[in-house]
Amino acid sequence: MRLLNNLTVRVLIAITLGILTGYFFPETAAKLKPLGDLFINLIKMVIAPIIFLTIVLGISNMGNLKKVGRVGGKALLYFEIVTTGALAIGLVLANLIRPGDGVQTSAVKGGDVSKYTEQGAGMDWTEFFLHIVPSNAIKAFAEGDILQVLVFSILFGVGLTRMGDFGKPLILTFERLSKVFFNILNVVMILAPLGAFGGMAFTIGKYGLSTLVPLAKLMGTVYATMFLFVFVVLNLILRYYKISLWTVLKFIKEELLIVLGTSSSESALPQIMDKLEALGCSRSVVGLVVPAGYSFNLDGTTIYLVMATVFLAQVFGVDLTLGQELTIIGILMVTSKGAAGVTGSGFIVLASTLTAIKVIPVEGLALLLGVDRFMSEARSITNIIGNTVATIFIANNEREFDRVKYNQVASGVTESESGDYKY
Repeated sequence: MRLLNNLTVRVLIAITLGILTGYFFPETAAKLKPLGDLFINLIKMVIAPIIFLTIVLGISNMGNLKKVGRVGGKALLYFEIVTTGALAIGLVLANLIRPGDGVQTSAVKGGDVSKYTEQGAGMDWTEFFLHIVPSNAIKAFAEGDILQVLVFSILFGVGLTRMGDFGKPLILTFERLSKVFFNILNVVMILAPLGAFGGMAFTIGKYGLSTLVPLAKLMGTVYATMFLFVFVVLNLILRYYKISLWTVLKFIKEELLIVLGTSSSESALPQIMDKLEALGCSRSVVGLVVPAGYSFNLDGTTIYLVMATVFLAQVFGVDLTLGQELTIIGILMVTSKGAAGVTGSGFIVLASTLTAIKVIPVEGLALLLGVDRFMSEARSITNIIGNTVATIFIANNEREFDRVKYNQVASGVTESESGDYKY
C-alpha cells in the first residue's frame, strides 16, 4: 500500500488503465474526455496567479532592473538558437528517413481541416504582436492568456521594484499568497491520476490504435527525433555546466507522466516552476524563463511542424529545393511562436506555413488528424523538458544556481520515503 502513496506509481497505473479502457471499451472511453478536461481546468485555474506572483517576486528579489533585462535577453537568445537547431535537426532527419515515401492517401482516414486552414490562412501577424500587450489585465487573467499575463507581470514587477522600501509590505503579502496558491496546487495534484486516466482513455477510445498503422513510420520518426534531441542536444547543454540530465528527468518524473496522460504541457507548468526552484534555480530566473519559454521555446512543437511539412511534401511527391526548405525553417521560426496556447495550434501553424510556401496541398493536413493526438504527447514532453533545461542553463549562466540544492536532489535527500517530492 505504501507504493500507492507515490504519485508516479498512481499516474502510471492510471495511464495503463486508460489505455486498456480505450482499447477494450472504446465507446465508453471516448466519453471520458471530461475527466481529463476537469483536471486541466483545475490546473489552469492557478496557472495565471502563480506565474504572476512568481514573476513579480522574482523581479522584486532581483532589485536590479538591468539584470531583469539581461536575463530576459539571454533567455530569448537561447530560445531562438535552440529552436532553430531543433528545426534543422527535424528537417535533416525527415529528408534522410523520408517517412512520407510510399504512403497511400487513400489508405489513411482523413478528416475535416477547414477550420484550421481558414484560421491559418487568416493569421494576422501585426494583430498577433499587438495581442501580446493586454488591453485589459483582468481579462488576460480571466482568459488565462499566458503571454499577456507574462507582459503584465513584468511591468508590475518593475513598478513594484521602483517603489523601493515602500513596496516591501506588498512583497511580503505576495509571498504569503504564493504559498497559498502552491498549497491549492498540492490539493489539485491529488486528482492527477484521474486526469491522466481520462485523457489517455479518450485518446485511445476515440482515435484507436489502428489509426497509427498507415502513419507508423512518421510517428516513429518524430518520436526518434525528439528522443535524440533530448538525450543528445539538451544533454550536451546541461553537461556544459556539469548537470546530469538523468537526475533532472528523475526529479520531474511526475510532471512528465502527467503531461503524457493529459497531452498538455500546461498541466505541469506550475509544478515545474516549483520543482526548478527546489532543484537550485533562483526564483527570479524561474519566474522569467519558464513563462516566456511556454510561448517562445517550444522545441517539440518545432520539430513536429518541420517534419510534418516535409512528410506532406513527400506524400504528394513535391520535391522541395534547398531554398524552399530554408524558407520553411524561416517561416516556422515565426509561426511556431504565433499560436502558443491555442487549441489546435499545431494545425493552425501548419496551415499558415503551407499557405505561405504554396507548393504543398493544405488539404493534406487531413492525413495527420488521426495521429496528431498520439504525437502531441511527444511534443508536450519535449517542450517541458526543453524549458526545464533552458531555465537551468540560464540560472547557471547568471550564477543563480544553488549547487547545494542540486546535490541534495542528486543524492535523493529531498525525497520522502514514499518517493514523492516534499513541496
